[in-house]
Amino acid sequence: MRARLSGALLAPLAMFAAFAVVAGCSNPPEEPLKLEGNLLTVDNRSSQDWNAVEIWLNTHYRVTTRSIPAGGRFQVPLDAFVAGFGQRFDFRRAQITELRLVAKLPDGQPLALKKQFEASGLAGMLGGKK
Repeated sequence: MRARLSGALLAPLAMFAAFAVVAGCSNPPEEPLKLEGNLLTVDNRSSQDWNAVEIWLNTHYRVTTRSIPAGGRFQVPLDAFVAGFGQRFDFRRAQITELRLVAKLPDGQPLALKKQFEASGLAGMLGGKK
């Protein structure tokens, strides 16, 4: 009788462990603003077009595009970001501290996205975000 009980308990435990491993290995959803080296990729995974798109880097460097269609993607090198007096962002020398996107939805409502960066130094060790 004891062997049957342990076998009966083992099967659900094994299934739970397998489920936990599969759930732990699943990929978290990708952020709409993704940085890879000198390239920014913006993914519009929504069902609505984003119009009059402005992407701001470190509060004063900007890139614009007329629209990013629903389900579409927009890629731009970071060196293409320009400040008000024509200075270009220098990826090799400048640190990225802020990245945000503003746009209009088809019904005129505003859209705002901001990339979350992990904090560095002591704040990063304590689990803080910028």
